Amino acid sequence: MKPTTALKLTLLSLGFIAGSASAATVLFNNDFPDGKIGTASRPDSGNGERETGDDFVLSTSASVTGAAFTGLIPTSASIKSVVVEIYRVFPKDSDVTRTSGPPTFSNLPQIPTRVNSPSDVAFDSRESGSGLQYTATALQNSFTVNNSIVNGISVGAGGEGPVTGQEVRFNVAFSTPFTLPADHYFFVPQVELSNGDFLWLSANRPVSSPGTPFPAGSTDLQSWIRNDPGIAPDWLRVGTDVVGGTTFNASFLLVGDPVPEPSSYALLVLGLGFIGARFAGRKSSRA
Repeated sequence: MKPTTALKLTLLSLGFIAGSASAATVLFNNDFPDGKIGTASRPDSGNGERETGDDFVLSTSASVTGAAFTGLIPTSASIKSVVVEIYRVFPKDSDVTRTSGPPTFSNLPQIPTRVNSPSDVAFDSRESGSGLQYTATALQNSFTVNNSIVNGISVGAGGEGPVTGQEVRFNVAFSTPFTLPADHYFFVPQVELSNGDFLWLSANRPVSSPGTPFPAGSTDLQSWIRNDPGIAPDWLRVGTDVVGGTTFNASFLLVGDPVPEPSSYALLVLGLGFIGARFAGRKSSRA
């Protein structure tokens, strides 16, 4: 499927175009899987949580109303729930004073760095049945990813090899939008299945056309992963730490409505006031 076609189908399925009076804005798009790696990301349903996150930047505040992401699921699996979390970049929303317990800043054999990682805890989240609706569309019934990470979440583990399954795009609408100030964030989708694991598929790195380039002055960070119980609240880089010798992005798209900064509103009010004064002056001169 061509990238432009995939994007149009995603927006159509979310109801953001096709007859709507005003289409939602694409805030970020790199939902173009490259088949290099799939990483587990699932809520805790008794067998341990997995979280994979990849980053995006908002240059202005925005109301995020929808998303899409692409992953691999076993052909025999059914979808039980979907969760979307938004994290900020460490050290925000993090305890930087930790000195004991799980691998920490003074005990780093398992955690080389927290620089540019997601924070300890989520900034905000939504789950199916509570502010989130989703549809799942099969793109290919048989798709093979070259490498995978599910349980080997440790430095130098290298990955767990190829996996074949069904390639599925999840289209998500937030009935309660994420209200996000301008900042650098991580997008973390999780999918609970009846059996097996959802593997979030990697995407272009660096982001290439027709994907959304990162704003000037910001850096495209690589994807990160953690398990809980395990290394949480810390994270490891999927490429640099676990696989080694490469880096990865993950496939996702965000849509919503940019929110003008307060200064923009002030300028608008001043402009309208100026126009009103000019108009009143003209009416007075004609009297």
